[in-house]
Amino acid sequence: MDKNKLIKEYEKYVMPTYTRTPLVITKGKGSKVWDESGKEYLDFFPGWAVSGLGHRHPLVVAALSEQAKKVLHVPNNYYNELQGELAKKISQSSFDGKVFFCNSGAESVESAIKLARLYGSSAGKYEIITMENSFHGRTLASLAATGQSKYKEGFAPLPQGFLQVPFNDLAALKAKINPKTTAVMLELIQGEGGINVADPEYIKAIKALCDEKGLLLIFDEVQTGIGRTGKMFCYQHYGITPDIMTMAKSLGGGFPIGAIIAQRKIADTLGPGKHASTFGGSPLACACSLAVFQAVEKEKLLANAKETGEYLYKKLSHLKEKYHIIKEIRGKGLMLGIELDKEGGPIYEECLKKGLLINCTHGNVLRIMPRLGVSKAEIDKAIAILDSVLQGS
Repeated sequence: MDKNKLIKEYEKYVMPTYTRTPLVITKGKGSKVWDESGKEYLDFFPGWAVSGLGHRHPLVVAALSEQAKKVLHVPNNYYNELQGELAKKISQSSFDGKVFFCNSGAESVESAIKLARLYGSSAGKYEIITMENSFHGRTLASLAATGQSKYKEGFAPLPQGFLQVPFNDLAALKAKINPKTTAVMLELIQGEGGINVADPEYIKAIKALCDEKGLLLIFDEVQTGIGRTGKMFCYQHYGITPDIMTMAKSLGGGFPIGAIIAQRKIADTLGPGKHASTFGGSPLACACSLAVFQAVEKEKLLANAKETGEYLYKKLSHLKEKYHIIKEIRGKGLMLGIELDKEGGPIYEECLKKGLLINCTHGNVLRIMPRLGVSKAEIDKAIAILDSVLQGS
């Protein structure tokens, strides 16, 4: 493969919507990927958690291959046996409710927004309160819900009906609630916002407030869901249940799929003709997702995410003691952020050169989210690379 030729083709034919690292990944397996020259990398940020099981997990590959031999697409005006099975699995793994399938995280957020607005429409309620530093997607409505102005520049006028308040600030939230409010939506860990973790008492108070005011509580678990934090869904750490939950990324083990689950008392609000997704819940997507749940259970990945997450946190804390550049380590399970007192871009670049793939968000937060089955030996290798980079920074 001619790497330079490929990059030139991108520049000529692909819209420049990403700041791309000049890395061509040609193969992956588990926690490893290889570039066009055969160089090996340790991937501790597999596609913003899309490859939550790691690359090319055998159960997902087998499920995809077997389903591809049967039928690729079933339109949603007919029945698809795997879609019903997956909806049941999602409900059994979270809370009793009904599922709507789509193709991405942004679509799942759009679905949640439409359901919340439709549910409140008879009472003239449509506003949704979200959090500053949140990230909910790139479509116009999910962008309007996002609490970071940098993503909104140039796209005005955005859909109305979204109010932002500071994260972990209950008083600010209370002050924004008004007769038009229909829901509160938030991430329990703000990923793109810098790995900011919701305080348990704050979440319990929001739930009580929503119950008191008759508001819907929506948790965006697009990035935190499917075992990322050591439980199947992050809300399970908090002892309360949302009315609506979004999910995507790790849900398909690398195959595109998104979904929401809603409590039964509100789910049927989205009746026939109110919402749809042509490719949502396809046989291929559902087969892959069912394989993900199978792998999580069979390989005890929730327990591994908890154990190795604690191990990774401990190792990163040792680096914090060693290097004053590190201000804070935060997160849950295998979703951790390293806040620095300087720009993190150069550190990301040096890690890349030494064979470690991580992410830098919010300018100065290194984001680390390895596969759920990551080993302590792989963590040790990643820490050794990060240690060497910090030493020279």
